[in-house]
Amino acid sequence: MHQHFTFNQKLSIDLPTIKKDWEAFSSIEQQQILVHWETIRGKIPDRIKSIEVLINRKQEELSNESDFETSCKLNHEIAELASQINELWLWFRTGQDVTLKGHY
Repeated sequence: MHQHFTFNQKLSIDLPTIKKDWEAFSSIEQQQILVHWETIRGKIPDRIKSIEVLINRKQEELSNESDFETSCKLNHEIAELASQINELWLWFRTGQDVTLKGHY
């Protein structure tokens, strides 16, 4: 059943990788996929909170940093983390619409 999900390194969660039409799955398979997705989806807010903690630490470092190159590096890291949060929110909002988003 988990063959319909692949671990996404950037987001540190499994994402759907459904490679056939949703209607081709039996209703039991559909239900199993949706239940698994809802379990993953339920963990997204905690994942976002942990990333927000990292962003806050990096922003604190940035406010105390006087070296330009280090400041640029911290800004880049903060932007990358913010991008992860954006993607996670998009996946969270997907809800049970995994059938449309899952063709990755």
